[in-house]
Amino acid sequence: MTCSRNAASLAALALPLALAFGGADCSASRASAPPPAPSAAAAAPGLALVFSDEFETAGSLDPAKWGYEIGHIRNDEAQYYTSRPENVRVEGGMLVIEARKEAYQGYGYTSASVNTLGRFEPRYGRIEVRAKLPTGVGTWPAIWMLGTNLAKVGWPACGEIDVMENVGFDPLLVHASIHTTAYNHTIGTQKTASTTVADPADFHVYAADWYPDRIEISADGVVYFTFRNEGTGTSTWPFDQPQYLLINLAIGGSWGGQRGIDDARFPHRYLVDYVRAYERR
Repeated sequence: MTCSRNAASLAALALPLALAFGGADCSASRASAPPPAPSAAAAAPGLALVFSDEFETAGSLDPAKWGYEIGHIRNDEAQYYTSRPENVRVEGGMLVIEARKEAYQGYGYTSASVNTLGRFEPRYGRIEVRAKLPTGVGTWPAIWMLGTNLAKVGWPACGEIDVMENVGFDPLLVHASIHTTAYNHTIGTQKTASTTVADPADFHVYAADWYPDRIEISADGVVYFTFRNEGTGTSTWPFDQPQYLLINLAIGGSWGGQRGIDDARFPHRYLVDYVRAYERR
């Protein structure tokens, strides 16, 4: 079951302050040059690139594209999110989100969560992320989206699209879900699907194709989850409003921590080769 985010904590994302989803050895998650990626120019016919970050300039993230969550946010997770370079940076042509076992602000772990709130807020189109997931019990990386009206209507009325979630105790599976007022895990009506990836500690392309009548989620070009607009209103389909993108690495929590946290495997590095978004023309 995909665990959705705490509604009260999520509302803080809309505030300016919030701007300031066991395996191989953890060395497999170290930053290194990724295999060649498809060119952004090679988009399918009818798609126009409207947002991208190829993470080519080492150092801090581009503030015109990315903001940060700061603090202990949701889901009873164990980490404190920061914007420090120890936890989030561009290195080796990739976004590196690094989870560390360390005492910080009263918590035993640190990590990072970045988002495009107030910067890039699409309505329909294709979101594509090429990423290499960390491995190890207790990790919970995600790629997901939330309605920009979160602060006004709350969760789950704002709508949530989970493009990819993975939990370290079940490393071969990735999960896709949607959450709405009518369909969410708190009332046992969630809509979700899972697929197996050959090696989660290798680079894979996770994507969401968002249309007015459906959302399709894929891994490496294979669609494994489709959610259709029933035409019954915003309780089932709040996805006619803009959303923003989040990429985070949680540690522990209500889902990721169900089998504990393997402290021997830190640090964990979640590597993102690129983020690209397209409009349909």
